[in-house]
Amino acid sequence: MTARLVQLEKHPLVIDLLTKCDFPLAGTKISCAVSGGPDSMALLILATASGCEVTAIHVDHGLRTDSENEFQIVEKLATELGAQFNSRTIKIEQGTNLEARARTARYEVMPHDVMTGHTADDQAETVLINLLRGAGLSGLAGMQRNQRHPILALRRTQTHQLCRELKIEVVEDPTNTNPKFQRNRIRHELIPLMDAISQRDVAAILDRQADLFREDSMLLDDLAKKIDVTDAKLLAAAPIALARRAIRQWLTEIYPPDAATVERVLDVARGTTLACEIGSNREVRRSQQRLQIFTN
Repeated sequence: MTARLVQLEKHPLVIDLLTKCDFPLAGTKISCAVSGGPDSMALLILATASGCEVTAIHVDHGLRTDSENEFQIVEKLATELGAQFNSRTIKIEQGTNLEARARTARYEVMPHDVMTGHTADDQAETVLINLLRGAGLSGLAGMQRNQRHPILALRRTQTHQLCRELKIEVVEDPTNTNPKFQRNRIRHELIPLMDAISQRDVAAILDRQADLFREDSMLLDDLAKKIDVTDAKLLAAAPIALARRAIRQWLTEIYPPDAATVERVLDVARGTTLACEIGSNREVRRSQQRLQIFTN
């Protein structure tokens, strides 16, 4: 154990924040995605202070001219804390859906169970983004509270405070304030406006609502799993909310369907039509009261 880690483990704020986190047992080997920003650096600090054997993974997207130097900031802290460090470089071309493409590429080069530094504020933003996209209950449930998101109960103010009090050098990403990205406008414009209108801390409310939505969604998922989705008559007679969810669970084995696809499959189950396209060169057909997926 390094001297720096011993010092951090005794810090009152570290001790307090760890009580709100969801890390596995001490000694467990874990990977943390660490960009160098305050949230991910707080994740690295708290993960090592929890006693886990941590590997910090930094991914350089090559989107900024000085980004290749940012890994050194992460590597320095990882070394001080006795964590392993791994740096990956990927190439993302400028263009549409840059945020989504960068996120997808980032996760493709990291372990599937990598931990992220998402906070309750990120959860609130995610709920609003999904709401604006027309997502259903599952989308409004936001991110799962599990060991993939161990600091999800923390607020962004707390992760920033942790880095300030411990005098941790962090990376300031200018894209986090760029208004061309939807999440940034929600973070810097929409949520402050909602705070002002409601005179309340909206992020905290949305975070709690996500938990309620998730509990409801999990219950509906369990009920939907009891429906034989290939039985057209049974599916057509089921409560509409469960029927839609059963279809979504079925088709997600191929790819997550949109709402229009789910409705087309329901029409097939009801006998309105004999078949419908579901994408990926596949279609659902009804024959002798059974639904089947065929490849075209």
